Amino acid sequence: MNTAQTSEIPHFPIYVGGEFKTTEQPVKIISSYSNLCVFQTCLGGQAEFEQAVQAACAVQTTMRDLPIFQRAQILMKIADLLRSEREKMGLIISLEASKPLKTALAEVDRSIQTFIISAEECKRLPGEVMSIDWIEAGANKDAIVKYFPVGVVAGIAPFNFPLNLVSHKVAPAIAAGCPIILKPASKTPIASLFLAQLIDQTSLPKGAFSVLPMNRKTGNQLVTDPRLNLLSFTGSPDIGWEMKKNAGKKKVILELGGNAGLIVEQDANIERAASKAVTGAFAYAGQTCIHTQRIYVHNDCFNKFLDLFKQGLSTLKIGAPEDPETDFSAMIDEKNAMRIEAWVNEAVSAGAEVIAGGTRKGNIYSPTILTNTRQEMKVCSLEAFAPIVIIEKFTNFKQTISAINDSDFGLQTGIFTHDNRKIHYAFQNLDVGGIIINDVPTFRADHMPYGGVKDSGLGREGPKYAIHDMLEAKVLVTDHTDCL
Repeated sequence: MNTAQTSEIPHFPIYVGGEFKTTEQPVKIISSYSNLCVFQTCLGGQAEFEQAVQAACAVQTTMRDLPIFQRAQILMKIADLLRSEREKMGLIISLEASKPLKTALAEVDRSIQTFIISAEECKRLPGEVMSIDWIEAGANKDAIVKYFPVGVVAGIAPFNFPLNLVSHKVAPAIAAGCPIILKPASKTPIASLFLAQLIDQTSLPKGAFSVLPMNRKTGNQLVTDPRLNLLSFTGSPDIGWEMKKNAGKKKVILELGGNAGLIVEQDANIERAASKAVTGAFAYAGQTCIHTQRIYVHNDCFNKFLDLFKQGLSTLKIGAPEDPETDFSAMIDEKNAMRIEAWVNEAVSAGAEVIAGGTRKGNIYSPTILTNTRQEMKVCSLEAFAPIVIIEKFTNFKQTISAINDSDFGLQTGIFTHDNRKIHYAFQNLDVGGIIINDVPTFRADHMPYGGVKDSGLGREGPKYAIHDMLEAKVLVTDHTDCL
């Protein structure tokens, strides 16, 4: 794929009800690293939205009745096609999201696994036979509980994982037997559109999948249109909770933000903890929901940890995202780079200390370490979604658990310790969706239940859990009184 500015810029059509289309609303995708146009596509308008919804509604029964083995075959075929186009998809993600190529390729690998896991999980859809005769009126009766697809799914995806977070909506929908209409992030729609080209090569019924880049007004109909039965949104808390208010009677799954904490105890492997923490803090310029943002290190090992952390930071190679050696590149846009610059400057004015970084050049904000912070500072209390980390000392484990909980968010927390008493205490008392022991909170396995509490969201991702959210229980009660 040649994306040089002097060459023809690749154009990706939108995918509407099984049909590739180009509209009269062209869109240029600009690299935040080079500020050059790397791809072109277009926006879907009201006509395309209506076409996608009608096609999805028309295929609901077909998707519901699609045998499980066929759903699994389709999902495995998508995984195979992704594997065959791994390099191309990785480069697309790298260019449109300014994501280092090595990280983009890892995202493709995870997406392949997401489709494979979904293929396996659709063979294990829930169902049960119930005894009804626990009560007198239930004598001679029994029941079968079967789970049916909820209907048409609306998926709205973020920019930071333009393939894998899309896969976490599309693959479970196919496994559950639900048509899905996807709105990709406006800055990173190309990975989704290329995925549509691959899915179009499978036997998935036409109309069961649409990819529509849309402006906010048109896209908001995914939230409000009553013909759509479930909304799965990944993005910012403010937008997500507002969508829930406007979603009417449809089911809603929200995977929102966080300001994840990490605790490093004195019995930890400090070298491993520091190395993992560098990755957790600065992978993809900190633009992940489970970015390691707040680190609390026991006083007895604080200096050693900080020295090792700074050493690890110094080895990061900053450069063009498509360079295979690059570890760290531009943020998604200058607006967000300027935002985090203002937050850090505000914290410094209030007494925080910059140990490393703290500078901005265009869309690149340098990997930054802060200390002497306070909970009320934005760099602590809000979701940074940027390459900054605060590192503070602690002496009391229980108080540090309370400090982690002193947040509007509750996504994941990491703890480095071998003390089972502290692990159990954390599991019982942390107000988060996941606790990761001897690794950073940035860890995620794609088949685990992933999500949070408080402002971090509603429901869980991970194919098994998303599939269950996309199903509705129906019970059949039979009476055998007159069988003989």
